[in-house]
Amino acid sequence: MNNHLKDLFANQQYEENSFFLLAGPCVVESEELIFEVAEKVSAICKRLGIPYIFKASYRKANRTSASSFTGLGDIDALQMIQKVGKHFALPTVSDIHAHEEAAIAAKYVDVLQIPAFLCRQTDLLVAAAETGKMINVKKGQFLNGESMKFAVEKIRKAGNEKVMLTDRGNTFGYNDLVVDFRNIPVMKNHGVPVIMDCTHSLQQPNQNSGVTGGNPQMIETIAKAAIAVGADGLFIETHPNPSVAKSDGANMLKLDLLEELLIKLVKIREVV
Repeated sequence: MNNHLKDLFANQQYEENSFFLLAGPCVVESEELIFEVAEKVSAICKRLGIPYIFKASYRKANRTSASSFTGLGDIDALQMIQKVGKHFALPTVSDIHAHEEAAIAAKYVDVLQIPAFLCRQTDLLVAAAETGKMINVKKGQFLNGESMKFAVEKIRKAGNEKVMLTDRGNTFGYNDLVVDFRNIPVMKNHGVPVIMDCTHSLQQPNQNSGVTGGNPQMIETIAKAAIAVGADGLFIETHPNPSVAKSDGANMLKLDLLEELLIKLVKIREVV
């Protein structure tokens, strides 16, 4: 774990060689929901010695259908995320979608996340870097791990060394994704922590229904393989009842299943 991550997790007790976890619901649906998820995941991570970043999007800008839920309002949702972070003494992460959002979101969260489809947007990357926050860039579904060096370079040239990369699979045909685990060691060669998104990599996007599908029964497989090949962190969206989630319910992990999965992953990490 590099020094930037150690600073981020300064308030947490964790096993020195543990992977770290970014987890939470896809989007802020209500204050009650995000507090429930943060409380349960935080307790699990404390028991297992896993450093934890609470994740929730304050707004979903990339939706298949115009009628899909996008959020409760940017500032209201950001304030709720900030409240969770302060209450549970957790670092927080949320997505930004345009360069003018970077400075606004940076007032409320500790890590700014760049969505996969926007990973080549220079003005967005530079604006995020200039906040001084840690930046998590998701690898585009249309890119390989080697090409992500350019995203890292843009952030570093803007004066920010606090950068992470996340793999979330590659487009496979029209409505599916596949994970090429070679991308994890390749991206680690860029000198940054690398995360595996275990839930979005199982999306089945652009369905005719207008609602993204998924394959959540494979979350454990993706997570195990990622730890085995050396991922530094895991990204897992989780919800108490994914069937009623307002975004990405089809590929989220049911909250009650998270602890059992993490126990298995801790054992794999120990072996590796």
